[in-house]
Amino acid sequence: MEIQSRLVAIVDDDASVCRALSRVVRSLGFRTAVYASGEALLGEAAGMPLDHVLLDLHLPGLRGTDLLQALRSCSAATRVVVMTGLDRPGARQACLAAGAVAYILKPVQSVELERLLAASPPG
Repeated sequence: MEIQSRLVAIVDDDASVCRALSRVVRSLGFRTAVYASGEALLGEAAGMPLDHVLLDLHLPGLRGTDLLQALRSCSAATRVVVMTGLDRPGARQACLAAGAVAYILKPVQSVELERLLAASPPG
């Protein structure tokens, strides 16, 4: 699958974070879809081939960990990268055990994001 056809969903309730991440991801040649909540993503994800999800851990409504589990049950091939600005003890281990491919701290560095997206083959 060509990079240009690969889709990265960005789930974060902070619009400025979504804009910044979307800009970086598109500059790497991926398509993006942006969601302000987990519910919004789940409303569309069933029929959408997502290669990656950049998921804010602390979302209003459906928590990031619950969304991670829902995504893993829908599609084991989708690679979920959990992002957080508030690292709590045990959160990294819990997210990785639940199926996240990475757990990174905000602000996300573009070099780190590029490495993560390039390291994950298409689902």
